[in-house]
Amino acid sequence: MNLQLLQTRLGYTFQDAGLLQQALTHRSHSSLHNERLEFLGDSILNCVVASILYERYIDIDEGDLSRLRANLVKQQSLYEIAQKLELSNFLRLGEGELKSGGFRRPSILADTLEALLGAIFLDGGFEPARAAIRSFYIPILDTVDPQTLGKDAKTLLQEFLQGKKISLPLYNVIATHGAAHSQEFEIECLVPKLGIQVFGRGGSRRAGEQAAAKLALAAAEQAAQKAPAAARKSKPRAAQLKLAGIATVQSSDAPSPPAKAANK
Repeated sequence: MNLQLLQTRLGYTFQDAGLLQQALTHRSHSSLHNERLEFLGDSILNCVVASILYERYIDIDEGDLSRLRANLVKQQSLYEIAQKLELSNFLRLGEGELKSGGFRRPSILADTLEALLGAIFLDGGFEPARAAIRSFYIPILDTVDPQTLGKDAKTLLQEFLQGKKISLPLYNVIATHGAAHSQEFEIECLVPKLGIQVFGRGGSRRAGEQAAAKLALAAAEQAAQKAPAAARKSKPRAAQLKLAGIATVQSSDAPSPPAKAANK
């Protein structure tokens, strides 16, 4: 286990190698594990990410800053950072966790990353921990849209349609599949003004609606990009999107008939 390689990736060299070992130790391995360090690292992470967002987005209000922070520090985001660090190569797991693939488990990797931040704080103070967190998140923030990060597909679709002064989408349960304990919902999403009809599936009604909304948003954005400015004032051509295992798009490429001249 080349811990120097990990320290290079973190941008920090530990004075106390024991703290680094503890941060990498899961409770299944020994009694001296990383859960307390994880608790500490979580608080530091939230503080630093909040500070970064506050400095970077001066025109964004408190509610949207909270949304951004929640998305950036959630388990999936930490897991993706841990993967870039190849953190699974450095974990200290018990035999049971090793056999069950614990080194791939998002929760373990995310918790270990937080523990490492707590260990850096104890070993070197706040500034080294802050520097490590900034090195993780500044590249991410350079590639995301703060207006959409963390918003679900239904919210994004609603905001898109409202921006175009188009009525909100309609969601209908078309069918349910499977046994009662493992049902799958098929949901229809309609945007009548754009002629969009999509079908999404999910393990709950909400999940099905989100799947359908994602397809509808893609179709609406595509229509907005293709339509010339003048044509947007007229009734859009009909377009149908249907999801049957794999989403497919069906649209009419025939030109719209010319408008009749008004009789004077």
